[in-house]
Amino acid sequence: MSEINFFVPKGPFNLNELSDDKSFKDKKIKIIDLKTLDIATKKDLTFFNSLNYKDLAIKTKAAACITNSNLAQYLPKECYKIIVKNVLYSVAKISKKFYPDADLDYPDKSVVNSLKVSSNFPSVIFGKNIFIGNRVKIGSKTQIGSNTVIEHDVQIGKNCLIGSNVTIRNSIIGNDVVIQDGCKIGVKGFGFIPLKDKNFRFPHIGKVILKDKVELGANCTIDRGSIGDTIIDENTFLDNQVHIAHNVKIGKNCMIAGQVGFAGSSTIGNNVSIGGQAGISGHLKIGNNVKIGGGSGVVKDIPDNTTVMGYPAVPLKEFLKKGKN
Repeated sequence: MSEINFFVPKGPFNLNELSDDKSFKDKKIKIIDLKTLDIATKKDLTFFNSLNYKDLAIKTKAAACITNSNLAQYLPKECYKIIVKNVLYSVAKISKKFYPDADLDYPDKSVVNSLKVSSNFPSVIFGKNIFIGNRVKIGSKTQIGSNTVIEHDVQIGKNCLIGSNVTIRNSIIGNDVVIQDGCKIGVKGFGFIPLKDKNFRFPHIGKVILKDKVELGANCTIDRGSIGDTIIDENTFLDNQVHIAHNVKIGKNCMIAGQVGFAGSSTIGNNVSIGGQAGISGHLKIGNNVKIGGGSGVVKDIPDNTTVMGYPAVPLKEFLKKGKN
């Protein structure tokens, strides 16, 4: 699978075009893109809005960073600091300059009936009424059910099974992946900046990556990343009606039961098991070999090799002790 950006940035922009800070007026610094702290280069703009990301901020190679006055001290000296009151609102506004069409999911006008392009995929088995966008790649022996839409530039590996009524956009899918009926993959996430008189949309410019041997149950929804990607690693299985928000990263060999919901930007380790209808709050780190009981509400980080249950989720022994009182 080749790397691809589904959204191409406008620009480049001078730093003074992106910031109201007058101190940047005479600084002719070209910014080519907006990226996260860990992957930003000397030609990129990034942002830093939480101490949770202090370790990444210290090491960032970004040319400039949007942050607030309390966090600026952690950034490298050579990184220009754009100090604002509301970091995410400023990021959203600047993101719209780079990616003006990424705040909504507009229909892909390039899709055509698979009957017109089936000769491009001689070893793929198509159901009825399937629509395929421009530059889509599909590996050999993959099967696709009826009424499915695969939008432009999506990449799908070999030996995959994709059910009926599935929509896939802004996604790279590995080999031997199973996607059951009704799944929606790569859609825009629930990203809004709440303001006093309105909600401001946060553009979502990332993608979804499903690695080899991932399985998705029926009617799962997986949002693409906002800035960065949503990733599910090898051999992880999702039950029906699981929701994964933007920028979530799930490790290898995980088992996630029905109606589990993940808020944005949480990281889940390897070999994690999560019971049905559990909820995982945003920006958390769940360690390796963790077990989360059904119906639990996870609101803080969980270390490796821990079993938790309840709302809020606590270690199992503590939960059972409370039940006896």
